[in-house]
Amino acid sequence: MRTATLFLRSLLFTIVMTIATVVWSFVCFLAAPLPYPKRFLVTSRWNVFVIWCARVICGIRYQFKGYENLPDHPVILLSKHQSAWETIFMLPNMKRALVYVFKKEILYIPFFGWGMALMRMIPIDRSKGRNAFTQVVKHGKRRLADGQSIIMFPEGTRIPVGEKGKYKSGGARLAVETGAMVVPIAHNSGECWPKNSFIKRPGLITVSIGKPVSPQHHTPDSLMQEVENWIESEMRVISPHAYRGT
Repeated sequence: MRTATLFLRSLLFTIVMTIATVVWSFVCFLAAPLPYPKRFLVTSRWNVFVIWCARVICGIRYQFKGYENLPDHPVILLSKHQSAWETIFMLPNMKRALVYVFKKEILYIPFFGWGMALMRMIPIDRSKGRNAFTQVVKHGKRRLADGQSIIMFPEGTRIPVGEKGKYKSGGARLAVETGAMVVPIAHNSGECWPKNSFIKRPGLITVSIGKPVSPQHHTPDSLMQEVENWIESEMRVISPHAYRGT
């Protein structure tokens, strides 16, 4: 596809997403008094709309692999992180309402962050060091008990296609502390929606869900190593061209 066409489609998508974000933030404020399940449903329609626009405008399609591995009870999802696409996509497409663990600075982003503040997410104040993780465990136990699943990105930041970041053990530590099952997720969203790229490319994103892993008989490090091994191995299955020669 010609560069000019890609640019125009990406520009149109960005404009539509920006307008939708502003409009939907006010919709979320109006929905704030509703019970949480209804508030979650209303808020997550923005995610559904953006993913739909990505498909219609930019040609970004998706498919699941191993969706049957996703339990219909609260779990901790540990996902590969390549793009903004999965942070939008995951919220309305898992079997349970999701709780994100993220740095609290995101709450200060106009419109988008304000909408996030109305959800039962777990913002982290990294300046508090170990106390920050204590808060994650405290809120994480409450969210799991409420029937919600928690999603974390162990690499911490978006990693380019074909590369691997350093996997941090916070998600595994939370699983060991709470006894919740861990579900690893691999995907290749960065091939269509690259990190820090304005241009969105048409293509098919595969979201591959692994079998749940019990934290029993695991340390946080051994659990994270098992999750990392599965994700990075699966990445070579769904994006073999990105790992040639590695």
